[in-house]
Amino acid sequence: MRIIERPNAFRLFFTLRGSVLPRIAPTLLVCTASALAISLTHGFVLHWKVTLTPVPFSLIGLALAIFLGFRNSAAYERFWEARKLWGSVVHRSRTLARQLQYLSIDAAAGEDPRARTIRRAIAYAHALRHQLRGDDAKSDVSAWLTPEEWRGFEAARLGTDYLLRRSAAEVGAWLREGRLQPQMAAQIDQTLAALGAAQAGCERIKSTPIPFPYTLLLHRTAYLYCFLLPFGLTDVTGLLTPFVVAIVAYTFFGLDAVGDEIENPFGTSEHHLPLETLCQTIEADLLEACR
Repeated sequence: MRIIERPNAFRLFFTLRGSVLPRIAPTLLVCTASALAISLTHGFVLHWKVTLTPVPFSLIGLALAIFLGFRNSAAYERFWEARKLWGSVVHRSRTLARQLQYLSIDAAAGEDPRARTIRRAIAYAHALRHQLRGDDAKSDVSAWLTPEEWRGFEAARLGTDYLLRRSAAEVGAWLREGRLQPQMAAQIDQTLAALGAAQAGCERIKSTPIPFPYTLLLHRTAYLYCFLLPFGLTDVTGLLTPFVVAIVAYTFFGLDAVGDEIENPFGTSEHHLPLETLCQTIEADLLEACR
């Protein structure tokens, strides 16, 4: 996700950074060219005058704008909920690192088990990002795990859940060894459970998109409206019809494109969640806790 500084009013009118215009430009050009052709022929198609008034377009346009607004609100709600869930992942990861400070360390053992658990938590964040995007996690995950853990991760149906189970089993072993007090072990388990809950919330958003028939209906209606609009305007606005149609089409096509863009917040577009940055934040904070 790219954070763009808001330009002044004049630059805001012409800027293309962060705009959906490049995405809808081909369709917008075709719609405007069609409006220009219709205005030049005064609404005639094969010597037949298509007679439409602006009244039905006013009614349909109002309803369409309302439904597009509802759809975009639903899409943004998914985006914002996903951001809150990843905020919880960041918060719980930091909490886990802080809670591990209560673990008693056996100096003779040589290895600090806290560092191993923290590295596993870093691997978990990267693994969750790749799971939500459906791409290969090896390059970002394997470096943080032991060879045994990586083999278990690859063999598991859900690698992220395997990492949480591994950490929970480790906490149970510390409790039995008397290296961790029961109250603190319970708090660490709650932190691991909260990470699992955030993961489940992200999986729910990923696997439950906005119903396709609803999106398809709005998409088709917006296109039909914009391509038929010149017939209702050409007798009123004349050669200004392409200009008016371009503004209306930009609004409706743009709203439709914005809804498509943020409906799945876990993608790799500049308008999706900055999952790489969030994982890097977790990585830096947890590595600092190991020092």
